[in-house]
Amino acid sequence: MSAVINLDPAQLPVETEALRQQVRMFLRAEAEAGTFDPQASAGAMRYSPEFSRRCGAAGYIGMTWPKRYGGGERSFLERYVVTEELLAANAPVWAHWVADRQSGPMLMRYANEDICDNILPRVVRGECVFCIGMSEPDSGSDLFAARTSAKAVDGGFRVNGRKIWTSSAHHAHYMIALLRTSPSSAKDRRHGLTQFLVDMRSDGLTIEPIINLSGAHDFNEVVFDDVFVPAQNMLGEIDLAWQQATSELAYERAGPERFLETIYMLYALVEHAGTAPDDRLAEGIGRLVAQLATLRQMSVSVASMLEAGKVPEIEAALVKDLGTNWEQALAGKVRDLLPVAQLDASVQADFEALMTHATLIAPKLTIQGGTREILRGIIARGLGLR
Repeated sequence: MSAVINLDPAQLPVETEALRQQVRMFLRAEAEAGTFDPQASAGAMRYSPEFSRRCGAAGYIGMTWPKRYGGGERSFLERYVVTEELLAANAPVWAHWVADRQSGPMLMRYANEDICDNILPRVVRGECVFCIGMSEPDSGSDLFAARTSAKAVDGGFRVNGRKIWTSSAHHAHYMIALLRTSPSSAKDRRHGLTQFLVDMRSDGLTIEPIINLSGAHDFNEVVFDDVFVPAQNMLGEIDLAWQQATSELAYERAGPERFLETIYMLYALVEHAGTAPDDRLAEGIGRLVAQLATLRQMSVSVASMLEAGKVPEIEAALVKDLGTNWEQALAGKVRDLLPVAQLDASVQADFEALMTHATLIAPKLTIQGGTREILRGIIARGLGLR
C-alpha cells in the first residue's frame, strides 16, 4: 500500500505581504465608512451586494482570471492572502464568494465563449451571484445518487427534481447544477451526470427557505418543475461531469473558510484571557493556535498546488475534514477553557451570545461542502485503504 496524499511544502511569497497590508487598509476604510461592521453577526453567512461591488472595484474578485474577463491574472497565493484577510475581518463576502471561488473557473473551463463574455465580467464587478446545485434529498453528499433529471428536448433539456442545502439560492442569479442525464451503471456509478448553467429566474423553478438553528436563512431547497435549460448551457461533456465536479470541489474545500468560520471564538478567548492567563488556559490557547497554524499551512499547500495546475482532490478533502471538525469543536473547547461565569459581568452577555451562535451553527460546518463520511471515503482512497 502506498499513500498518494502529497501536501507539497509551500510558503506565501514575501511579496504578498504588501498585498496583505493593502487589503487591511481597504477593510479598515470600509469598516470606518460603515460599509460593514466587523463585530456584527459573527460567523453568519453575510450577504452585501454593496460590499461585493467595492471588492470588485478594488480588484479582489477574479484575481486569478484572464484580463479579457476583467480579471487580474494574479496567482492563487495572492488570492489566498485576500481571502484570508476578508474572512479574518468578518467581511460580508457571500454575494460574490461562490462565483469567485469555483463557479467562474468552471465556466472558463467548460462554458462557451458567449456565456463567459456575458457573465464573467459581471462576476468580477461583484454584480453576479452564483449557487451550487449538488446535494439532494435522500442522497446528501453522495453525488453519485443524484436523481434530479435533465431530459433532452428540442433546443435543450427539461429539468425535474430537487436540490437541497443550496446556500444563497435565494440571492443567486445562476446555479451550476449537477443533473442526471443517463442512468448510472453497475460498473460505473459516476456515469450519467452532466453539469448545467441554470438561470435562477427560469419558469418552473421555486426556492424554499431552510432556516438553520441560529434563525439565519442560508440554506434552501430548490425545486425544478419542468424547467427548460438551453442546450448551450450544458457545461462540458454529457454524462461525464463527475471529473468536472471533482475539480470544482478542490476549489471549494481547502480554502481558509474551512477553518475560520468560528474563529471569532478564538479571538474572544485570547482577548478575555488577558496578558497573564494561568497555565491551563495558556496551554489550551497554545494548542488551539498550533492546530490553526497547521490547518493554515495545509490550506496554503493546496493553494500552491492549484497554482501549479494540479487538481488536489484528496488533499482538499483532508483540509476540509480536519478544518471543519476543528471549527465545529472550537466553541466547546473555549467554554471548557474559560467558563462564562469566570468573566466580568460586563462582558458575559456578549461572550455568551458569541458562544450561542457558534454552538447553533456548528452542526452545518461538517455538512456543507461534503459530509465527513464522504470526505473520509475520499481520503481512504488516497491512502490506498479502499
